[in-house]
Amino acid sequence: MDAAPPLDEAVLPALLARFYEKVRRDDELGPLFNDAVHDWTDHLQRLGDFWSSVMLTSGRYKGNPVVIHLLHAHRITPELFERWLALWTETTSEMLPREVAAAMQVKARRIAETLKSALRLRATPATDPAGETPRLVGLAG
Repeated sequence: MDAAPPLDEAVLPALLARFYEKVRRDDELGPLFNDAVHDWTDHLQRLGDFWSSVMLTSGRYKGNPVVIHLLHAHRITPELFERWLALWTETTSEMLPREVAAAMQVKARRIAETLKSALRLRATPATDPAGETPRLVGLAG
């Protein structure tokens, strides 16, 4: 089997801008993202670093996506991941060669599954020893 043609680093900013424009306008995803992201220029730069690291092994991304998503765990449902993936598939298919789009879609699905699992594990209700209000495991100190 032939390897997919390489992703062109130069396409990432335009791809991410188009994708997140769709996300921001989406009835389901827009409210969450528009509340969570205060500086879209910075966010898109970080996402460019993230996808460059994931797809091109550039090592540019230095963050922790699980921790960032945990901040919004109370609002993130499995259905939102599916909606995000649908828009990702649509946008990558529009803008990239078929093989590159497919590779990015596979990677995005794996990342989504990892994040869903992490959110599920960390959002398990737990009662503190005094029998107080349930808290989110991993979020409360």
